Formats: sequence, structure tokens, C-alpha cells
Amino acid sequence: MALCLFIGTLSAVMAQTQTMNSTNKTETATFGGGCYWCTEAIFQMLPGVKSVTSGFAGGAKENPSYEEVCTGTTGHAEVIHIEYDPATVSYEKLLDTFWEAHDPTTLDRQGADAGTQYRSIILYNDAAQKAAAEKSKTEAQKHFSQRIVTEIVPLKKFYPAKLDHQNYYRTHPNQGYCRAVIRPKVEKFEKKLKESKEAGVAH
Repeated sequence: MALCLFIGTLSAVMAQTQTMNSTNKTETATFGGGCYWCTEAIFQMLPGVKSVTSGFAGGAKENPSYEEVCTGTTGHAEVIHIEYDPATVSYEKLLDTFWEAHDPTTLDRQGADAGTQYRSIILYNDAAQKAAAEKSKTEAQKHFSQRIVTEIVPLKKFYPAKLDHQNYYRTHPNQGYCRAVIRPKVEKFEKKLKESKEAGVAH
């Protein structure tokens, strides 16, 4: 009898776990806004984001290396692939953060980083993401005096960067580029998140 009760309880727990897992569905988004270390650090801070992977997309060459992408001949851009919980943060909120995290009006450049690999780009998964991106771009344009040059294209294939290029700011906070370029952006976004939380702004 005790064994039957144990098996029954275990089955119930497993069923409940399976139900919870099926409702905790995540989705993905892919953005390029200059150096992927910068955008990675920003999106890692956003509530509802489960993971951020730096890599390459938008070009034709298969399995490109970082060095190859840096030549500007692969067609790929440095991008981040975001896994997020849509019940906590919407795709539209991710897009809002994307516009804030970089300058979408500079063609093939972010600050001192120049080249097609640093272009502003949104790579959508489906028609819904495409429509949301186009609408968000139109709204974002109201906040920029210069024309937004961000590409909006379908995601064909995402290629992760090598392991030592992942989670870069968190593992190299005192590296020169991190201190000079990434840290000010992170601190600015931290302040904005704090203000939004205090104001009770929904994601």
C-alpha cells in the first residue's frame, strides 16, 4: 500500500512538473547593435531575459570565425541571440531596449567600432516579430533627429561566437574596453531600470 501511495504521489509530482515546464515557454530574439559585448551586457540585466549568446548572423558564410567577421567580407554582423520569457518581458520591450542600447542612426558604425559587422540590425523569426520590429522602428524614429538605418531581415542562421567571447563584461569588468565603453552604458541602464522599478513601469 505504501509503495502504491509513493508511486501515486511521484506520478502526480511529475505530472505537475511537466505542466509547469510546458507553461514556462521561452522565445528568442536576435539583434545587432555594434559590438556584441556591449549589447550582451545590457540585455543580461533585463528582467525576463533567460540567456544572451553573442555571435554572428545576417551573412552568407557558414560557421564564420570572429577573425573572419572582423574583415567585413562575410556579410555577417555581430549580434546577440536572446532567450526570454514572454510572460515576464515582451518582444516589444526588448525592441525598446534595443533602441536605447545603441545609436541606430549611424551606418555601419557604433562609436569607434566601424565596419559592416557593426551595423544595426534586427533579425526576426516570424511575421509577428517582423511587424513588431517595423512598428517599433517607426515609433523610435520620433526620438531621433537623424534617420534610423537599422536593417530588419529574416533570421536564417545564428552562429554562436567562441566561448571566451561569451558573458564578456561580467568576466572581464576591468578590461580596458569594458571600463571605457561598456561600463558607462551599463551604469546608465542600471539607473533607468531602477527608476522604472520605483515608478512601477510594466515590462
